[in-house]
Amino acid sequence: MSSTNRTVVVTGIGATTPLGGDAASTWEGLVAGRSGVKPLEQDWAADQAVRIAAPIAVEPTEVIPRPQARRLDRSAQFALIAAKEAWADAGFEAKAGEDPKVDPDRLGAVIASGIGGVTTLLDQYDVLKEKGVRRVSPHTVPMLMPNSPSANVGLLVGARAGVHTPVSACASGAEAIGYAIEMIRTGRADVVVAGGTEAAIHPLPIAAFGNMMAMSKNNDDPQGASRPYDVARDGFVLGEGAGVVVLESAEHAAKRGARVYAEAVGQGISADAHDIVQPEPEGRGISHALQNLLDRNDLDPAEIVHVNAHATSTPAGDIAELKALRKVFGDDADHFAVSATKSMTGHLLGGAGGVETVATVLALYHRVAPPTINVENLDPEAEANADVVRGEARKLPVEGRIAALNDSFGFGGHNVVLAFRTV
Repeated sequence: MSSTNRTVVVTGIGATTPLGGDAASTWEGLVAGRSGVKPLEQDWAADQAVRIAAPIAVEPTEVIPRPQARRLDRSAQFALIAAKEAWADAGFEAKAGEDPKVDPDRLGAVIASGIGGVTTLLDQYDVLKEKGVRRVSPHTVPMLMPNSPSANVGLLVGARAGVHTPVSACASGAEAIGYAIEMIRTGRADVVVAGGTEAAIHPLPIAAFGNMMAMSKNNDDPQGASRPYDVARDGFVLGEGAGVVVLESAEHAAKRGARVYAEAVGQGISADAHDIVQPEPEGRGISHALQNLLDRNDLDPAEIVHVNAHATSTPAGDIAELKALRKVFGDDADHFAVSATKSMTGHLLGGAGGVETVATVLALYHRVAPPTINVENLDPEAEANADVVRGEARKLPVEGRIAALNDSFGFGGHNVVLAFRTV
């Protein structure tokens, strides 16, 4: 079964996000330009400098049986919901070994999280302090492990070719999908369930991000707070949720007659080697990732018509990304319809790459680029470097083969760019 450079396709998608409890409702919200940001209503939020976030639209306990939910961190709950949807969407009716359409020894799972089971860890520490040793849950360690979402998804689908958990801050979800593409390309697997998840709406992460001046403090206008490329942007808004795709070799998908959303062309990876939290201001590391993508994959820049940008709504990061696109693609960048979907979902950290891959694939499938909302006064540097989709969704070319990029970057200088193409 060993082979190299096999074509990889997307055959299933799933999501649970601040805009909806599944991929369809999330996509509908993105195209409509709807914000999922809300005031935080928890008692602990009153003392926070940041009192807004983008919580999940549908609580996991409405989908997962409560006994099962009690044994899973919130991040793993999100991952299971998205993976279950993607698995069914791909046409699989049972876990590998029970469904004859997939061999468990040829099935992998790669689900990433930037922070992992942080809510479990912090909540159980509170239990330890307030109620004593005997009240700490025996499920704590399996719940807080960063690999818990991936392990539980692997158990859900019966994956035996490998279960992996990349951890690269906000680039984690994209790195997971890139890793999965390589698993199939190199012959390790025929099918891989891949994506990212995060659940970090908790007083400690919010206080920490707020104190480092990374998050918007526009508490009086929650839905307008995440504003990539606007001159008044003042930081990201924390979101939660998961996005998962089923990747498959084109040959395997064809044999079982699967519906194909798009081709997963490949990935480009680099590191800034600049600062633990600040992006390299000229986008040099991002440029290297983009060039790596072009050098290692069969992708014609003229095919690219859409970019789902990382664009978190920070003053430095938004522009560095656009500079990199301009540096690598030159005049071709004039034809990129750039969407910053975090303006609606907030920033899902390790889950962002998963959710935004779902959005990128659906943008190609429906040939529509979602809008970037809240851009009232476009930054002149953004205007000089990119065509930002604002106000309303924009139709993409309806004829011919087109491609799109999904950019993800993370603290530590991690840069991952994914490319997808219509089939």
